[in-house]
Amino acid sequence: MSCWALVPVKARAEGKSRLAPVLDPPARIELVRSMLEHVLAVLSAAPGIDHVAIASPERDVVPSGIHLLPEKGRGLNRTLGRAVATLKGLGAHEVLVLPGDLPCVGTDDVAVLLARMRAGGCALASDRQGTGTNAIALDLRRLGPMEFRFLFGGNSFARHVRQARALGLDPQIARTPGLGFDLDEPQALGAFRTVHRPDAMRQAT
Repeated sequence: MSCWALVPVKARAEGKSRLAPVLDPPARIELVRSMLEHVLAVLSAAPGIDHVAIASPERDVVPSGIHLLPEKGRGLNRTLGRAVATLKGLGAHEVLVLPGDLPCVGTDDVAVLLARMRAGGCALASDRQGTGTNAIALDLRRLGPMEFRFLFGGNSFARHVRQARALGLDPQIARTPGLGFDLDEPQALGAFRTVHRPDAMRQAT
C-alpha cells in the first residue's frame, strides 16, 4: 500500500491576496512559505504517509525530497484531478489532499484523516464555518476506474460529500481544530497571532 500526501500551492507571489490589507507582498510571500514549510514538515513526519508531493507552478524553496507536479494554470480543481491521476500512475493507493495554509495542523490531525478515510473510503475536513473544504483523503482502490471530481469553490464541503456518496463511498467527517483553521482572512491572521507563538508554524507536531 502506498499513501501519498498532495499539497496544492500557488506561485508564492500570488498567494494570500485577501491578506493584502494587512500584509505587503514580501510579508505575504514569507507567510506562504512559512505555512507551507510547516505543512510539509508535518506530512513528512506523519506515520502512514509514504510520499509527499506538491502541485505548483514553481518549486521555490521546497526541499528536493518533495515530489513536484508542475501546475500549468488549469485551475485548482483540474490541477488536483490531473495530479491524483499522476500519483495513481506512480502506484498511489491512497491520496490525502491538504492545502498549504493550515498553520495549526499536526501529525495527530493527519492520523485522524487517515483513520476516517480507511473506515469509509473517503474523509473530509471542513473549514471553521463548515462550508469550505480544508482536507480530503481518498482510498483510490475503492474508486476503481472512477474519478473523484474536486469541487473547490463556494459551498465545496457539501458538494464534496455528495460527490463521495455518488461514487459509492461513505464519507467520514474529520473535525479537529488543526484541520479547521485556515489562514485566509485578516481576522484569522489576527487570531493566529494572538493565540500562537510566532514560531508555531515551524512546529511539526
